[in-house]
Amino acid sequence: MRSAIVIAGALVLVGCGAAPRVEVQEVKVPVPVECREPIPDRPSMPTEALADDADPFVLLRAALAEIDRREGYEVRLLAALMACTRPVKG
Repeated sequence: MRSAIVIAGALVLVGCGAAPRVEVQEVKVPVPVECREPIPDRPSMPTEALADDADPFVLLRAALAEIDRREGYEVRLLAALMACTRPVKG
């Protein structure tokens, strides 16, 4: 009986002496980050400055110029959007 108590006590002490197993895991969690990219200013469009009774050829030239201006503005907007939605490195 005494030997059983000694063996049980020895097993308890051996269990306490073992270092706990610590395992470190890296978990990647997306974290929202504020976008600090400035919004490009909207350019004035040539057709907005025309009078209501403008000549059709003047209106056509202004509309063609507006297409180029809008495309440039869209490129700047797309660049700002891409800068805000790219993955954060870290």
